[in-house]
Amino acid sequence: MEIIAALTVGGLAAIGMWMLLDRNLVRVVLGIVIIGNAINLGVLTSGRFFGETAAFVSATHVPSDGANPLPQALVLTAIVIGFGLFVFALAVLKSVRETHGMTTTDFVTAATEEAAPDGRGDDAGERTDASVAKGGEGPRA
Repeated sequence: MEIIAALTVGGLAAIGMWMLLDRNLVRVVLGIVIIGNAINLGVLTSGRFFGETAAFVSATHVPSDGANPLPQALVLTAIVIGFGLFVFALAVLKSVRETHGMTTTDFVTAATEEAAPDGRGDDAGERTDASVAKGGEGPRA
């Protein structure tokens, strides 16, 4: 059963990497989620959960072949955090789509290379002598 889980982890990681290389940012986000799920499955598989008893401890009997509860707790925490990050990324993508009309990596690259919309112009990264003389913090390069 561990072989099937290992093959599934490898398949999910390959699919996630393939989606990360796409130009569409929605697919990039989904690729990150799929890779996160592959990692979660790998951690869960390392906790030996196949064919073993649950990790319950009673006052009279401690199971010797119980599954390790630590990977299960870590994966549960990772699922919750991953879901929160996924929802946040989708909200950011929705905002970008509504504002600019597209969600491709080419658009994001072009948008980061444009001048800032605050109207400071091309010399926005240079400190002026007046701001240094006043002791103030001018814009930095």
